[in-house]
Amino acid sequence: MKTSNKALIGLGLALLGAVALIDPAMAQDAPAAAPAVTLDKGDNAWVMTSTALVLMMTIPGLALFYGGMVRKKNVLSTVMQSFATCAIVSIVWMVLGYSLAFTPGGDLNAYLGGFSRLFLNGMGVADLATVNGTTLTIPESTFMMFQATFAIITPALITGAFADRMKFSAMCVFMALWSIVVYSPIAHWVWAGGFLGSLGVLDYAGGTVVHINAGVAGLVAAIVMGKRVGYGKDVMAPHNLVYSLIGASLLWVGWFGFNAGSAVAADGRAGMAFAATHMAAAAAALGWMLAEWMIKGKPSVLGVISGAVAGLVAVTPAAGFVLPTGAVAIGLAAGVICFWSATSLKHMLGIDDSLDAFGVHGVGGLVGAVLTGVFAVGAVGGDAAKGLIDGNPGQVLIQIEGCLATVIWSGVATLVLLKLIDWTIGLRVDQETEREGLDLALHGETVP
Repeated sequence: MKTSNKALIGLGLALLGAVALIDPAMAQDAPAAAPAVTLDKGDNAWVMTSTALVLMMTIPGLALFYGGMVRKKNVLSTVMQSFATCAIVSIVWMVLGYSLAFTPGGDLNAYLGGFSRLFLNGMGVADLATVNGTTLTIPESTFMMFQATFAIITPALITGAFADRMKFSAMCVFMALWSIVVYSPIAHWVWAGGFLGSLGVLDYAGGTVVHINAGVAGLVAAIVMGKRVGYGKDVMAPHNLVYSLIGASLLWVGWFGFNAGSAVAADGRAGMAFAATHMAAAAAALGWMLAEWMIKGKPSVLGVISGAVAGLVAVTPAAGFVLPTGAVAIGLAAGVICFWSATSLKHMLGIDDSLDAFGVHGVGGLVGAVLTGVFAVGAVGGDAAKGLIDGNPGQVLIQIEGCLATVIWSGVATLVLLKLIDWTIGLRVDQETEREGLDLALHGETVP
């Protein structure tokens, strides 16, 4: 009897195994472990290419864009500001900025990163980047350099607000301090486990971190510095709009690295961000051009290139969350609204925002950040990135909260830094230097 029972049990187990082979759903095997994340050469190549494109946005892109818009006597000082900012912030980013922005900050992680990567200590050749607990398929060195180019261009954008009147020494100190005190914390808030990211704020490539941040800082700087000598009386027309057009064109091309590169992978989402970026820029250029044509009677070169940049700014937070149709809507809105802010609002406020840093980047960033909450769709960004048109109206309020937090910290911290510098080494050149031009007075060079 015992032998018979054993035989029956054995036969039953054999039959059960056979059925499991036929119907895997009946098998009780443990789920397979997720494959380990490994380096993807294609992703790495794309992000390195994007890094070069974003660096090109500052030098020579922004340098030429701003340089062509100032008077001839200040063109070298203007391009020098972009170039020097690139060098200064690069070193600050390596020493401290990257660690504060992208490493875990312990008990203070909601507000600031830690110090584990001071001087990039511990970053190995084979180490993959890990951001907010997610391991990427690119080396940490590549990710660090990609983010460095964002840290570089953000303070460089501010220089447009105080063109023609800040001491070069003051500018150097301000850029170093601002990148640590203002940029790195806000980057952490949004992208590296900080409270804005946890709140659900959508900022794909820097609407809050880069553009609202820089635009508000520019507005504060313009107010603190005061108007240029002769503002409203002397002719202060751009000296070479060909330079500015070339600069804007380089910005447009470089922005593909800025937005599509933020996918940190060569995938379909990067391709969609690429398309959204281009369509928003085109729509905004046409929006500004048509608004200017209707109101002033003639479409200007300065207007159409400013419109394109406004569209690129506005689509930055949205690029990885919207379809091209949403990007066109965002671009059109940014083109018209930024035209109004750059031509009417700053005069109403009586502020000499020399090259419209706030009018284009601040206002454009606000428009784009809020409208991201309207046009974001789960088909692009996933279920956690749905906006008003995809059934999540609450996302608009979350976006506004992100904007307000950025405006408050950037505005207050920038004001404090500028006042400290003014009380110590002084912010502004004297009137004689300003009338002579900063090129010769500060750098001993002139453009023939």
